[in-house]
Amino acid sequence: MDIKIEKLTKKYGTHRAVDQISFEVKQGEILGFLGPNGAGKTTTMKIITNYLNADEGEVYIGGKKLSEHADELKRHIGYLPENNPLYHDMPVIDYLEFCAALQGIDKLRIPERVREMIRITGLNAEKHKKIGELSKGYRQRVGLAQAMIHNPSILILDEPTTGLDPNQIVEIRRLIRELGREKTVILSTHILPEVEATCDRILIINNGKIVADGTAENLRKQAQGQEILTVKIEDGEVNTIFKALQSLSTVATVDFMDRTLSRFEVQSRPGCTSRREIFNLCVQNHWTLTEMAVFEAKLEDIFRELTMN
Repeated sequence: MDIKIEKLTKKYGTHRAVDQISFEVKQGEILGFLGPNGAGKTTTMKIITNYLNADEGEVYIGGKKLSEHADELKRHIGYLPENNPLYHDMPVIDYLEFCAALQGIDKLRIPERVREMIRITGLNAEKHKKIGELSKGYRQRVGLAQAMIHNPSILILDEPTTGLDPNQIVEIRRLIRELGREKTVILSTHILPEVEATCDRILIINNGKIVADGTAENLRKQAQGQEILTVKIEDGEVNTIFKALQSLSTVATVDFMDRTLSRFEVQSRPGCTSRREIFNLCVQNHWTLTEMAVFEAKLEDIFRELTMN
């Protein structure tokens, strides 16, 4: 099921936690939802799951208004909140059976669904323990299991890998990617490499407004504006190489990075790439091109630039 958000606004007094935001998430897409603390991520997710009501705007799920069909549409949503509230005195199996019953799963199918969730989330060795006896990582797995117990079409996951060790994070990422093939997934996280490893698209929110929306590659291109290359050329006189690089039609600027090693930073003109011209230049002059790397802005740098104010 698709999700469509139109001009969503949530106010707390005079403060707009969410301010007229609009975006869509298609079925089979995993959206990474990023932003600093207090940016409006969790508020937006709570509105989509109907935990909170919006002051303005509308959420459409499968083309239907959430405000008019909340009871019907909530059945299609699985939600893992950031603080992952659990009943610590209940054994894992009992808790998942309880969650399945709350979601209206047929009694005859509940044992099958519980076994499936235990298998998927790797809880088999812990299934008879009380939730309070589990490590934070395993409690997070229980939270994921309850979010998926009713096989929802939409998954809203707020910091799903909090407290997991590196091996568990890899497993949960793989699970989310598999689920994302047929479900609509919104994933909130502060771990930026996780977004690149898991998500098809990134949406960044700051001060209640969307400040970026696109793939990691597209966000890098927008941040860089122009291609920047690190180039090392040998077997030629360094000043001659420098002037030859400056003369190329696709090159905007050339700077020395290390004169003794003949390393240069080459910035291409807007909309151009200089890689082919530089390669041909080296061939024509019998120079040896030993390094040519495209500078890529890190997602961390892009995030910081967009959310500093």
